[in-house]
Amino acid sequence: MIRKVLVANRGEIALRVIRAVREMGLQSVAVHSTADADALHVKFADQAVCIGPPPSRQSYLNVPSIIAAAEVTGADAIHPGYGFLSENAEFAEVCLKCNLTWIGPPPSAMRLMGDKIRAREAMNAAGVPTLPGSVGLATEADVLSNADRIGLPVIFKATAGGGGRGMKIVHERERLLDAWNTGRNEAQAAFGNPEMYMERYCQKPRHIEIQVAADTHGHYMHLGERECSIQRRHQKVIEEAPSAALAPETRKLLTAAAVRAISAIGYTNVGTLEFLLDSDGSFYFMEMNTRLQVEHPVTELVTGLDLVREQLRIAAGEPLSFSSERVPNGHAIELRVNAEDPETFAPWPGRITALHMPGGLGVRVDTHVYAGYVVPPNYDSLLAKVIVHDVDRPSALRRARRCLDEIVIEGPRTNIPFLRRIVSHPEFVRGEFDTGFVARLLAEGKPAR
Repeated sequence: MIRKVLVANRGEIALRVIRAVREMGLQSVAVHSTADADALHVKFADQAVCIGPPPSRQSYLNVPSIIAAAEVTGADAIHPGYGFLSENAEFAEVCLKCNLTWIGPPPSAMRLMGDKIRAREAMNAAGVPTLPGSVGLATEADVLSNADRIGLPVIFKATAGGGGRGMKIVHERERLLDAWNTGRNEAQAAFGNPEMYMERYCQKPRHIEIQVAADTHGHYMHLGERECSIQRRHQKVIEEAPSAALAPETRKLLTAAAVRAISAIGYTNVGTLEFLLDSDGSFYFMEMNTRLQVEHPVTELVTGLDLVREQLRIAAGEPLSFSSERVPNGHAIELRVNAEDPETFAPWPGRITALHMPGGLGVRVDTHVYAGYVVPPNYDSLLAKVIVHDVDRPSALRRARRCLDEIVIEGPRTNIPFLRRIVSHPEFVRGEFDTGFVARLLAEGKPAR
């Protein structure tokens, strides 16, 4: 039985988890760096512990400090949120060894799916489609021979990571070795592991992900798909549920593949399988995120389920709260509002001098900021997630545009002008886009402020 949950994170996701914990009648513990002493997750938790200075490695990535905070507050469970230590199997194992309930999947599943090559092998064994690719590339000869076998263009990916770091797309054979070496250096810096592999590169795919959930009683379920093709440099900007691109039969095949995958690896808790959808309707497994996603609210709005509550229930040994497939109700869109220059996208920390968030029917805002809050330069630039829900996609888009017109954030610059440009673009409105949409949009010219 869980009584007190330590949230090993910060920002809007820490606040999101604390709210769910309180609504379930449990107690919460916030941890924070000195830079976050005045953060809302600190104010609203039942207890708070400072775990170090602003640099993440000395605070939110500091495992001994987090475990010590759990011990001194009497917390009996840890929720990692997303980012930081959320997909760190070693951290999950430390929690379990310290008799703390880990609110996430088994470390073995995290380790398996965190190794992109082993994950591909596991998916192939489960009958989940993957792109033609290689194992780890050890030599220049490996790079050249595998490229010849797969066929150009190819994409290099880091075995130990994601988020676009180390990723390189190559169209010409003479660029293969330079791209491989550059990717290796980036992967070493980001993940401490330089190993790379390659896959055939889809030219104009859509990025579709399937939300899954599984309990310890043998129930493996999906909660439909999310459309995540609107990305800038492999970082998501806008997400939707459901996807306007999926034919019913393709949706059925995709969701069945996702459920088959988590059953094959003995996965429990919530997670997300990410796929590329090719222009011919074929789909291919990319990776699995063994945690809660930033964009989980769109799934919550179309299914009526609280995914954090499901995580807590599963970790406590309870069955899923639902036993049948959830048919999406309406359409939801999430807009990520960042503190960044809308033209250069450089982070823009500083004090928020005035703030007004949109509201009304079908509007949800997940945020940790307030008037007077100082956006620190040490962390992700996400300020808020504005999530809208309506009966269908056109109605949800109109609601999204209305919310972007209402929102006021003074002080730091934000990407709101860029978001306005996306949601009004004819291709986006028609649902005719792919993962290259933002790059093409930026090539058209600079957005107006």
